[in-house]
Amino acid sequence: MDVKARFEEFLKSNYYNDLLQLCKEGKTSLVIDFSLLDRFDPMVADQLLEEPEKTLDEFQDAINNIDLPEYAEITVRVRNLPERRNIRIRNLRAKHLDKFFCIDGIVKSASEVKPQVYLAVYKCPDCGSLIEVEQTGKIMRAPNFCECGRRSGFQLVEKKMVDVRWLRVNEPFEITTGERPGEIAVFLKGDLTTPEIQRKTDPGNRIKIIGIVKELPIRISGRESTKRDIYINTNYVEPSDIEYEELEITEEDEKKIKELAEDPKIFEKLSSSIAPTIYGFEEIKEAIVMQMFGGVPHKMPDGTRVRGNIHILITGDPGTGKSQILKLVSDVIPRGKYVSGKGVTGAGLTASVRKEEELSGGWVLEAGALVLANKGLISIDEFDKMNKDDQIAMHEAMSLETISIAKASITATLPSQTAVLAAANPKFGRFDPMRSIIEQIQIPETLMSRFDLKFALRDLPDRARDDHLAEHILTSRISPETVLPIIPPSLLRKYLAYAKMRCTEMKLTKETSKVLKDFYVDMRNRYAGEELTPVSITLRQYEALLRMAEASAKIRLDNKITVEDAQRAIKIMKFSLRQLGYEPETGKIDIDRIESGITTSQRSRIRAVLEIIDALQEGEKEVSVEDVKASASETRGMSDADVIEIIDRLKRDGTIFEPRAGYIRRV
Repeated sequence: MDVKARFEEFLKSNYYNDLLQLCKEGKTSLVIDFSLLDRFDPMVADQLLEEPEKTLDEFQDAINNIDLPEYAEITVRVRNLPERRNIRIRNLRAKHLDKFFCIDGIVKSASEVKPQVYLAVYKCPDCGSLIEVEQTGKIMRAPNFCECGRRSGFQLVEKKMVDVRWLRVNEPFEITTGERPGEIAVFLKGDLTTPEIQRKTDPGNRIKIIGIVKELPIRISGRESTKRDIYINTNYVEPSDIEYEELEITEEDEKKIKELAEDPKIFEKLSSSIAPTIYGFEEIKEAIVMQMFGGVPHKMPDGTRVRGNIHILITGDPGTGKSQILKLVSDVIPRGKYVSGKGVTGAGLTASVRKEEELSGGWVLEAGALVLANKGLISIDEFDKMNKDDQIAMHEAMSLETISIAKASITATLPSQTAVLAAANPKFGRFDPMRSIIEQIQIPETLMSRFDLKFALRDLPDRARDDHLAEHILTSRISPETVLPIIPPSLLRKYLAYAKMRCTEMKLTKETSKVLKDFYVDMRNRYAGEELTPVSITLRQYEALLRMAEASAKIRLDNKITVEDAQRAIKIMKFSLRQLGYEPETGKIDIDRIESGITTSQRSRIRAVLEIIDALQEGEKEVSVEDVKASASETRGMSDADVIEIIDRLKRDGTIFEPRAGYIRRV
């Protein structure tokens, strides 16, 4: 029996009802399972892998031989290739050309969907013959000659078109640790460009592609080069929804993970496994552990989405290990990514639109690191060194977990459900607890407020601590095995994946809710009734508390948040507020010291100086700075230095200006 007959028999016995349904619904794709074909006829299945174009044409002929109701052309698509046909992008070679393979990757960039001519019909002016010419390049190709002898001047009478789209696909981060991810062009056409599939293949999405490896000519100055690029001519595409699928969790792994989750010292063990060579900073390490596990996103009835990711900003003195912590965390967490603020742009971090002449000839949307690390974590070192415009581009990603872009002819929204762990250096060298964090780090106030937790790594002389630190470093050099993580990175990675896949919903008990609510209300009203009432905590910190409590429960593999989880979250929040929100002048915790850099007492002094300027300024009259200083000293007890600092701030803000030296006016 010939191959076509075998295909016809296979389709009738396995997919006849599916074909009837396709004809009834007007659909154009029949998806067959390779394992069924392999069981039906292993030789034919092998032929499909080795000679896919020829075999798929024979499949097409077999469909045409089956008695079906009237239908448009049906395309055969193949899923579930054998494991041996899964290949990494970086391993594709010339020997793989024209064969069937499956690759897994993240969409880095994508063109718009555009129609393309694949067949043109020309008419000969002399004899009237119709000549079909297959169109494979970028330029329309006319016939070279007609059978009657004519060689030019043919008339184009018909064009057959198909929708096409080009993608650039990168290897997933979790299989490219320490390597540059492999990249390949991917070609989609026909029903692989429908709006539904278009959404699934937008930048940032992870997909599995089955197709034929083809050569792509390279042109140099308009002439074809001997070198070739390769691309995948896609036959079938499906989303890879399970972002941790490479992490095979065996029964033994599951047993170890459950034992760890039940260990009463699990939080200490996890914290000790984060950068064990760096001594101390237990509270900060515990916060990072919670960030790695993350909270649970919530979708409200009105459509509002509350993020589950926890964002952390670390600043501090030089040599305290900020960069090392960031790099280690990004290496451990699945889909983790590490970038440095010096070498990143807004487009490289969020998204960009660029002209792609080589493939599509149009504009393509390219995903940045935040989108490529979707559902993972991104470590951004030297956050303060980023361009201010690039920092502003992160606002939307950190709060709404999406990145919208509207450039050239492309308007799109990309997913960026990514936790951000950032490190920034104080601009005065060392961190000064007497100054607010806003004064010391060049980050916009609105972006600063997006971080749930902020910490400072301090390097303070302390004989006992310095002795332990020196001993710890010596021990790590002499006996490196003594500073190995308690939980190995490979097991920690599987623990993270297991917890994220298992704990997708959280229940908040009444007792836990009361503990969190009481802490929030008490902090808010701690200084109520005083002349200057600083705000100790806002709803942003309250939401962060809930996220950390969820993360704590997730670490225990529990779907119920306990009072202990709430207390652990409160402990870390208090530590962060004490570090950066403590106002030395008043001895109180003031959230404005962290969020805006202007404390309640400073705001009161600024208001007093403005009132003095208003009182001294009559009509268009300018005010002497000396008069302002004298009045502020007499009526408010303010020092000259405080007044000058406030005047400088008001000039920077554009509230006042200096018409001539020593004189100021309200704008």
